[in-house]
Amino acid sequence: MYSFKEINKRKGAYLRKKFKTGIAFSDSIEERSFKFSGSKTHNPFFKRPDFLSVIPIIVLSCIFLILVTRLFYVQVVQGAYYTRLSDDNRTRTVVIPAPRGIIFDRLKRPLVRNVPVFEVLEKGKAEIISKEEALKLISEDKDVLETVAREYLYKDAFAHVLGYTGQISEDQLLLPEFKGYAISDFVGKMGLEDYYESLLHGVNGRELYEVNAQGKQIGFLGKQEPISGENITTTLNLDLQQAAVKALEGYEKGAVVVSNPKNGEILALYSKPSFDPNLFTKHKEYTASGEYKTRESVLLDGTKFPLLDRAVAGTYPPGSTYKLITSAAILANKTVSPEYEVEDTGVISVGGGTFGTWNYLENGKTEGLVNLHKALQRSNDIYFYRVAEKLGIDKLDEFSKLFGLGSKTGIDIPGEAAGTVPGEKWKKRVMGEDWYLGDTYNTSIGQGYLLTTPLQVNIMTQIVANGGTYFKPHLIKDQQRIAQENIVNDSYLKIIREGMKAACETGGTGYPLFGFQVGNDRLTIDNLNYIEASTISAQLSASEAAKLKNKKVVGVTTGCKTGTAEAHGLGEPDPHAWFTIFAPFYDPEVVVTVLVENGGQGSEIGAPIARDVFREYFEKK
Repeated sequence: MYSFKEINKRKGAYLRKKFKTGIAFSDSIEERSFKFSGSKTHNPFFKRPDFLSVIPIIVLSCIFLILVTRLFYVQVVQGAYYTRLSDDNRTRTVVIPAPRGIIFDRLKRPLVRNVPVFEVLEKGKAEIISKEEALKLISEDKDVLETVAREYLYKDAFAHVLGYTGQISEDQLLLPEFKGYAISDFVGKMGLEDYYESLLHGVNGRELYEVNAQGKQIGFLGKQEPISGENITTTLNLDLQQAAVKALEGYEKGAVVVSNPKNGEILALYSKPSFDPNLFTKHKEYTASGEYKTRESVLLDGTKFPLLDRAVAGTYPPGSTYKLITSAAILANKTVSPEYEVEDTGVISVGGGTFGTWNYLENGKTEGLVNLHKALQRSNDIYFYRVAEKLGIDKLDEFSKLFGLGSKTGIDIPGEAAGTVPGEKWKKRVMGEDWYLGDTYNTSIGQGYLLTTPLQVNIMTQIVANGGTYFKPHLIKDQQRIAQENIVNDSYLKIIREGMKAACETGGTGYPLFGFQVGNDRLTIDNLNYIEASTISAQLSASEAAKLKNKKVVGVTTGCKTGTAEAHGLGEPDPHAWFTIFAPFYDPEVVVTVLVENGGQGSEIGAPIARDVFREYFEKK
């Protein structure tokens, strides 16, 4: 028998001889012995492969697996998305902006309208262009959208209360309340336009077109009509608003608020300086000389701040109009009786400072013994210093807040200011200083750290006029809501009203309203609200008197309060002029509050403005 090695050797020799080959690899194979272990046999010809030799196979397998997975994701998982993307490449959606709802005054007279305009969208910004510009772009095969834009019929007269519209921002588009809006949409930016945006905007429509590879329209696929926004009817009166605008002519800064004390409706709300809200849609406005002004040139005024709504967001010391609250506080707390008298000394010295009354400081005169009625009639500061000292600042603060000072009224336009009601804790927290008696004196006459808005002073007057009810001010019809009732017992408020009546009669401080009368054939003489007037008031101009000459002339009984508040700033600015008034006296139906910023004396400047607004109201009543 031959061994395994011998067999291989002989086999190799035979093959070399037959095929004339050299020594083969098989000739070098060494003999391996066979080992048996049970039924398993180890093959002596098998060699374990090297790991590096299988790396390419693993890599190729992974790549194949990734490709298969990606193909499944694209075709199955994301199939609908890519189908839609493909459709989008061959279709184009054109947004049809919904016309905004119309805003009316209380007598259903439109204050705004929607006009057809042309619009282009460049770099995410919508710009309204002229018809000529649009036709030129269309001829150049450029995209131009025919849409509608807001036009404000009375320009700056209602700018702050109505607001304006401007292009929606990218941040707004992310908010849930703007779902469905397009980047080209215009939205309310302030005033009623902003507050009631969800009602006024409506629902945009859509037009779907088929386009070719070059983006040219080749077919119309369908249309969804837009749904117009809702119309809203406001509480505003166009005639009174325009009367307020006219009455403030000649003054640079100020505000007029007119309201109904029976329900809190705002009849007029005007702030000056104002602006033309049409500039935010037309972008520029041409003047008579052919020049144009842009919204930037009008609004970027760091001295007049035309965007500030002084009626609801301007804060000022209320001056002597605040004495209505001081009076209510001392009566309700029984600090003194209505008959309690104070000797008018002209000046009080306390804590190293002096506190005077206006009549003494201006004219060197004193009023003698002064009770509450006379103090309101003559706006005597010495009386209010003395009774506030007895009352204390805590009670004064409490009643300030009851009358709505120091907090927002909740009127339905944005941007309202709360004002400031100062006190011991407030001063320590804000200024790090102690409260002094002189601070109480200042607060009692509406000076010092106390700050209010014209709207708050108007509401304060409403509460006195209507017998103690705080109505939430509102600008949309049929939204009356009582914020608080019986703030002060009406028996106390009646005493205050009588003092206000005396202030608008001979001997009072509201001299421009002495003998106030109007020409109106429809007014009836009843309940002392209106009285027969056989002579024309000396306060009327010749033209006003001529207007009344051929009409039944009646006098209107009123209750008023003047205010002159020190202003702080560079140099020595003139004081702020305040005047607040209600009428008819025995059944109040209208309250007018006037502020003229740095205007001067309330009786001299504010009262004639209120009188002109009153005349508009009663002559057209």
